[in-house]
Amino acid sequence: MTILIGFCGYSFHTSRYYTYDKTKFNGYLFRLQTEGICEAIVNGKTMKIKKGDILLVKPGDYYELRVEPNQNSGDYHLLGEGEWIDQWWKRSVKPTISRINLDEKLLALWRHIIVEKRRPASEENPELTEYLLKALCINIERAVRETAPTVSRPYSVTQMMRYIEEHATNTIKVEDVAEFAGLSVSRAVHLFKSTIGKTIIEYAQEIRLSTAINQMKYTAMTLEHIAENCGFGTYTYFYKVFKKKYGIAPGAYREKE
Repeated sequence: MTILIGFCGYSFHTSRYYTYDKTKFNGYLFRLQTEGICEAIVNGKTMKIKKGDILLVKPGDYYELRVEPNQNSGDYHLLGEGEWIDQWWKRSVKPTISRINLDEKLLALWRHIIVEKRRPASEENPELTEYLLKALCINIERAVRETAPTVSRPYSVTQMMRYIEEHATNTIKVEDVAEFAGLSVSRAVHLFKSTIGKTIIEYAQEIRLSTAINQMKYTAMTLEHIAENCGFGTYTYFYKVFKKKYGIAPGAYREKE
């Protein structure tokens, strides 16, 4: 399934900028507002675009962009087409505009694609570019889904989950998790437990245990090293948590597997 990228880049406008293309789009446009504000007109509907908004325009849509005088507007943008994107687009609802978190991992993927597309044709790796674009699409899809008003859990809880998943193998404090989601500690603790059914620390321990099991199965690291590497600190504490969860000591579990 070939994926074609028409253009991919970053723009920052400090003065009036209008697009006047009245023809239908032939590909899929992804546009993420990272700074300032602007207006987009899609199929005759005018939308205010603010920082954190992602615009998704499909083939056949009419699209215009307007940056008014005295406005600053920065965005990442990409135009792509191909069978894989067709299938990706159809598998879930893609709102024209969504407010998402400006996640550094998503931005890093976008920047990586930009760099690859800048290379001379003889130096570009089409396979790598294709995989990067697929990863970008899937990350955008998840971001849109997680921030949708109809999602089954508050977005602040999703923010806490993502923070825990990223930092669980390091020292993690409830205060840090709450601050990341912009909540007080008491509100964060209550909201997380009532939504997920487990405490913040229990969720972190679940991730640590899963990581430890993978390392026990697929590496030759000592159990002491795994305990430290997965955020438990000491083997004694790792042993206690592991046995309480699985009813068996880590060493016996490893031998069994």
